[in-house]
Amino acid sequence: MIIYKSKREIEKMNEAGTLLAECHKEIKKIIKPGISTLEIDAFVEHFLKKNGATPEQKGYQGYPFATCASVNDVICHGFPNKKKLKSGDIVTIDMVVNLNGWLADSAWSYTVGEVSEKAQHLLEVTEKSLYLGIEQAVIGNRIGDISHAIQQYAESEGLSVVREFIGHGIGRSMHEDPQVPHAGPKGTGPLLKEGMVLTIEPMLNTGKRYVKIDDDGWTARTFDGSLSTQYEHTLAITKDGPLILTAQ
Repeated sequence: MIIYKSKREIEKMNEAGTLLAECHKEIKKIIKPGISTLEIDAFVEHFLKKNGATPEQKGYQGYPFATCASVNDVICHGFPNKKKLKSGDIVTIDMVVNLNGWLADSAWSYTVGEVSEKAQHLLEVTEKSLYLGIEQAVIGNRIGDISHAIQQYAESEGLSVVREFIGHGIGRSMHEDPQVPHAGPKGTGPLLKEGMVLTIEPMLNTGKRYVKIDDDGWTARTFDGSLSTQYEHTLAITKDGPLILTAQ
């Protein structure tokens, strides 16, 4: 069941999204060779606490951290750890912020020092694919229009689209209807209507699209060891077009 939000509820979610975006801006300042993803995780938890918010995914189905930190071949749900990031790495930091009971969700990918042309191309195409998907998030379109726009562009650039992890509705709960795949035919799926709030979060790989899961039951990696990256925004469907609640 899709839960439609009022303008006031969207305003509350926008407050959470604004705080999340500010946190990402601060993360960008501290990411450099020699920092660990566990240190980034601690920074995020402290930042949210001092701003009256909490990390929603900590404790979700037993997940133990405030963030997901996915490095190089990790697609998503990577555990923060003590290993130091090095120049050439790419890392995605994904978090869900709870501010006064309302949620916002955004992942952003970062370069560590100088990265390869292949990694830079992956980052640029993934980010652009997110915004091409968002352009389709208008009243009267369907979820499949978002999916198709992302897939068509990503594959035209020689990248593959992960199917196993998708966007979703969000509000007071982290995962609500509708599901938002990042590949599929246009003109299919639920109709987009005013008051829907959802995430779009394409994950693209430089190699094949297939996934394997580590023994921790969470960390998802590319099956062939290729690079992967993800960009994600939370947005509301409004009569004036898509409103990005996590805009930086």
